[in-house]
Amino acid sequence: MTKRVERRVGAGTAVLERPREQVSAGVVATPFGLVAGLVRTARPKQWMKNVLVVAAPAAAGKLFAPGALVQLAVVFALFTVAASAVYLINDARDAEADRAHPVKRYRPVAAGLVPAPVAYGVGGTLAVLAPVGAAELCNAGTAVLLAAYVGMQLAYCVSLKHVLVVDLVVVTTGFLMRAMAGGLALGIPLSRWFLITTGFGALFMVSAKRYSESVQMAGKAGATRALLTEYTAGYLRFVWQLAAGVAVLAYCLWAMEKGEAAHGSLLPWRQLSMVAFIVAVLRYAVFADRGAAGEPEDVVLRDRALAVIGVVWVVMYGLGVAGW
Repeated sequence: MTKRVERRVGAGTAVLERPREQVSAGVVATPFGLVAGLVRTARPKQWMKNVLVVAAPAAAGKLFAPGALVQLAVVFALFTVAASAVYLINDARDAEADRAHPVKRYRPVAAGLVPAPVAYGVGGTLAVLAPVGAAELCNAGTAVLLAAYVGMQLAYCVSLKHVLVVDLVVVTTGFLMRAMAGGLALGIPLSRWFLITTGFGALFMVSAKRYSESVQMAGKAGATRALLTEYTAGYLRFVWQLAAGVAVLAYCLWAMEKGEAAHGSLLPWRQLSMVAFIVAVLRYAVFADRGAAGEPEDVVLRDRALAVIGVVWVVMYGLGVAGW
């Protein structure tokens, strides 16, 4: 993957290593290679996060209402377009810095497979299409939310990612916006407990990931995320512990507020779901404490026990919402 490049310095010869993509950065990419590079830059693996658009309708028991799934599929696609726009613009802007990074230098824009102007152009087009599409296919509330999401994320790429605490808030708000989008598109009122639980649950996972990065990159944190050098591991531990506590408390208050089992229900599923929710948070906290909480989806898929607990919680929650 590398090409040896020799440069004569004085009487000696210096041997440099640089990625083959950089050596051929001036070569015009084929149309297929360009499209493939654009798709890679859009981070398909990250699209899974947009499944959160089903959260509000599921919490309200409206997930299978007539036309709901079709509308949620549209919202999922629009959020994917918006997020892809942000990634494209971010990589075009950071191309020079990424070329000096041992991993990021292989990103298509940094490697020269996708010209920066093309990434800017496609990203800008998608950034406009997402809220416009929401206005046409959903409603004004969803369009405003998507426009705010794109604006906030671009501001994050430009400057907010360098501001202490604000960077955590912006990333957390991005998750919360995804969770709100489905409810806005379907006209479902958003419960205060839903917003608090979702918001602090997202902050828990975001800060746990930052804490893990801080632990793993101790002494060289700036090599992957410059702002990590400004945080202490103790502070990030405090944030994820605080966020976990608030998320659990809000969820329990929501479950207890609903009272006893509904008429005809076999068990108080809402209240019982508290057990699964708390156990899931405690299990996730094990990885956070070890400094092994990376991407949330990777943590869940890697740990079978956590995945099973999650399924149990979904079943209990679903039964509670359905009133069984």
